[in-house]
Order: sequence, then C-alpha cells, then structure tokens
Amino acid sequence: MVDARVDAKMTYKFSPSSLSLLKDCPRCFWLNFNKNIKRPDSIFPSLPNGMDKVLKEHFDRFMKRGELPQELQQLNGEVKLFDDEELLKIWQNNRKGIQWTDESGNLLKGAIDILLQKGKKLIVLDFKTRGFPVKEDTHLHYKDQLDIYNFLLRKNDYATEDYSYLLFYHPQKVHPDGNVDFHKHLVKMDVSIQNAERIFQEAITVLEKAIPKPSAECQFCAWAVAVNKT
Repeated sequence: MVDARVDAKMTYKFSPSSLSLLKDCPRCFWLNFNKNIKRPDSIFPSLPNGMDKVLKEHFDRFMKRGELPQELQQLNGEVKLFDDEELLKIWQNNRKGIQWTDESGNLLKGAIDILLQKGKKLIVLDFKTRGFPVKEDTHLHYKDQLDIYNFLLRKNDYATEDYSYLLFYHPQKVHPDGNVDFHKHLVKMDVSIQNAERIFQEAITVLEKAIPKPSAECQFCAWAVAVNKT
C-alpha cells in the first residue's frame, strides 16, 4: 500500500524579539524554533511594562484632543498622532499586532507603541525606558525592530516615512514628596525595509538547514558545552 502522507514543510511564526535571538546566537535560535529548546528564563524588570502602559494612556489622551504631548512639541505642525483608535489597539496588542504571512505560510508580527501621521504616511514611534541616559550608539540596538515594524506596515499596504522615532525615558530626579521626574530624549532613526527583508529571509534559511554553530559570545551555549565536559 502506498503511503499517501506528504510531509508538510514546516512554517514559522516570528516577532522582532524572537528574530533578535538570531543575531544573538544562530544555534539558540535554531534550537528554539526547531526543537522547542528555549533558553532559561531570566528575571525581567516590570518597570518597562508599567511605563509602557501609562505612556500609551498618556498619548491616548492627547490623541483624543488632537494634540501632541510635550515630548513631541518639536514636531508640532509636522505630524499628528494616528487617530484610528480601534485599529491602533489591535496593532498595540501583543497577541495580534501587525501581521503578514509570506507565500510559504511563515508569519511575522509585531506590536507597536505609537504611530504618528504625516500626510498620508505613517511614522513608527517606540518607547524605551532606561535606568541611565542614552549613549551615542544606544539607539542602534533598536534599528532592526523599527525596520521590521515599517516592513510590516508596508506589507499591509500602509505607506511609511523613511524614518522612525525612539522616545527614551530615564529617571532624573526624586522630589521630597517621592515623585520621580523622567528625562525625555527623542531620537530620529533612518528606516531600511531591505534590512527587515534580509533578517526575515536569513531566519528561514538558518532554520531550514542543519543546526548552526553557536555564537562565540553566547554564554548559554558556552555553559552547555562546559556542563557536557564535566
């Protein structure tokens, strides 16, 4: 009897955070997706999530008034806050976000923070909470993430500008009553759709081949090798 079963080609679901693992260590990335072997969880501070929530509420209040908050006053007259509230809530939802599926069934999705609008084009704005002031190259660590957001918007037939913004917040001063001031720092970033496409295609290529070598800087892989030698 002929076995009529056909092995279906494996498909993948990516996000900006999961794709960042590819740059960190191809081996850990391969194991995560192909063998469901994940890195051990580490402690993640809750402050960024708390800030994310109150900042979105803060921006929502200004969006409903048709105004820009103080952090964006330097852009006043150039842009406005994207005001399709229902659509924005979907795109901000980590379970939904902005999604796109390629011809092979591989899915890419990402949840944005805020969108600005300049004419008919959208501009991605992402919040980042830090403990200290930004350095000269801090913003570069988030380039891939912003490129992917813009890639997703364009794949969904939305025009975007060739730049995005990062809005950094870090604690600056504690008042006698205990209230804390946060310093705001807005950084404009060039966008490369080609970079996002390259990352997406590289991820699929890595996963469809044999398990790759670990990154020389990967402490997780180094620990696993050391344990196996004991």
